[in-house]
Amino acid sequence: MTYFLNTRTSAVGGDVASQVTVLQVTNINIATGAPPPAMTIVSPANLVRDINGKNVFLGTHGFLVNQADGILSLGNWGTLLQLSGSSIFVGILWPGDSAWLGALCYPAEGQHAIQAGNLLSKFIDAYFGGAASVAFASHSLGARVLLQTVAGLSTHIKQITLMAGAINDDCLVKEYSAAAQKVPRISILASAKDDVLAAAFPIGNIFEGIIDSSHPYWDSAIGRKGPSTPIPSSIQGPWQIPDDWKYGHHHYIEKDPEPNPPITAPQDVPAQGTPPPRPDKWQPAWSAALVSTRAK
Repeated sequence: MTYFLNTRTSAVGGDVASQVTVLQVTNINIATGAPPPAMTIVSPANLVRDINGKNVFLGTHGFLVNQADGILSLGNWGTLLQLSGSSIFVGILWPGDSAWLGALCYPAEGQHAIQAGNLLSKFIDAYFGGAASVAFASHSLGARVLLQTVAGLSTHIKQITLMAGAINDDCLVKEYSAAAQKVPRISILASAKDDVLAAAFPIGNIFEGIIDSSHPYWDSAIGRKGPSTPIPSSIQGPWQIPDDWKYGHHHYIEKDPEPNPPITAPQDVPAQGTPPPRPDKWQPAWSAALVSTRAK
């Protein structure tokens, strides 16, 4: 069973809801012929009961992910995490997709990410006070959801990880500098072989209006080559995944990862030239092992 904090109004597309809904999901399984996940809306009191005294690890998906795919991708990735027995994984769903426009909906999704983050910060402050600790990981445009959430929080956040962050490389010292200063440990995973970030960022931001007219539009995404200088002292390195791994944008979290065993933690980002850890479809297991190590 996995809890999800749902900020969506619709299973596909739609806007950010007026309040967070707590979902309890079972049977998250990608095996052929597996029954679909069973989803139940529950009271926040159920969640509070199960997170009190626990180390809570929150994870959110990125752009162009509908509700069903968000549940599958986060639910399966959550099984690859190697956290302590006193930990609990909670997924976050937000409307970073469109029922009609597909990838063309990108110009609106930064604002949806901001709205979802504002909603989540209020919810976490209201219900997570009994947790032993709170940590957070994001993928792609989910970085904006994460940072916007942290910006509005009073609750202490132990650690965050931005995987393939589709947000400007100077965000931790400019737009979200106040949020970054709230977090004692920040991790980044970046890949120069991320073709999505290379081709689509920051062009999409120009149309999106997230960055203003004085911003250097040619800035890179933090998920491609890491943060720009100056680098906050709270950032843990290294962050650059070896180029030979050809680690793409969608490798970090996948809705249908191969049913292979987790990669043994602890893990860290190796030096350039290091061979891949396994010959199979290992990437989601590796990102989960790295995030597990950094979150401890």
